[in-house]
Amino acid sequence: MLHAPAKIDFAFERLYSRLLIPDSWQYSISPQLNVLLAGFLVFVQALLLNHLVNHYNLLGKPTFLPALMYIAVSGLFTPFLVLSPPLICNFLVIWMLFKLFSFYKNRDTKSSAYDLGMIVAIGTLIYLPFIYYLLVIWVALVIFMPFDWREWVAGIMGYVTMIFFLAVYYYLDNSLEQFYKIWLPLATKFPASIDINYYNYLVLIPVIIILVLCFVTLQQNFFRSYVQIRKSFQLLFFVFLIAGLSFYVKAAFQLNHFLLCAVPAAIFFSYYFLYAKRKWFYEVLFGLLLISIVYFQFNTF
Repeated sequence: MLHAPAKIDFAFERLYSRLLIPDSWQYSISPQLNVLLAGFLVFVQALLLNHLVNHYNLLGKPTFLPALMYIAVSGLFTPFLVLSPPLICNFLVIWMLFKLFSFYKNRDTKSSAYDLGMIVAIGTLIYLPFIYYLLVIWVALVIFMPFDWREWVAGIMGYVTMIFFLAVYYYLDNSLEQFYKIWLPLATKFPASIDINYYNYLVLIPVIIILVLCFVTLQQNFFRSYVQIRKSFQLLFFVFLIAGLSFYVKAAFQLNHFLLCAVPAAIFFSYYFLYAKRKWFYEVLFGLLLISIVYFQFNTF
């Protein structure tokens, strides 16, 4: 907030254009209020994520570590600190995980898959790369359920239902010829190179170290965990992967896209810090993470 720019672009102009609503709020929110609202949303999401982890006992014991780690991960880069479509979509990611984890020992998931397809459609309206979370539904069905083609189709039908109503809205507005333009970014080719300042990404060094240590710890405890926990972490890994790789749908590279990776990353971080054995090491590592976050925020805004 001390180093906020004079103006912060309204990040939801794409949503307004898809809903055919004139965007007249481009700079209606001050940068300070923007950051405060973003911080409040992150705090609420942290509590919801913590409830999710404890409800499904993903870490084996009740803890507030997921909330702490989510807030830390959500502050990695300065673009994470303002209102953005990926930040709003994290509510949908947490909602989806509640439903996806309930697949375990559930005999019939067609209705849940249909609901999940509708959630993905809502997320697509807010932020187009969210469309790839349809893959998350299918991955969850592979991991948790025996194959049933009706469950796979149910997710698509849920998605198509929402898009159908959107198409009807375009038709009633006499704008049906613009409807196909929404999907044009899906034909974007994967970029051969990305122009980034590597100095600004040194903060990822402790993040990568923590993730590597988490996967090592998970591998060591993998077959000693309950089947539900093993399957849940397998799903979280694919959520992390799909969220990260879907960035190329955007015509211009935007760092705030990787907020979608914050939910699974926070759970991975929590697992490592809960089961790490060398206290002095993981406390120093977390301290370095916090110091690097603060340092690079003050030097890259």
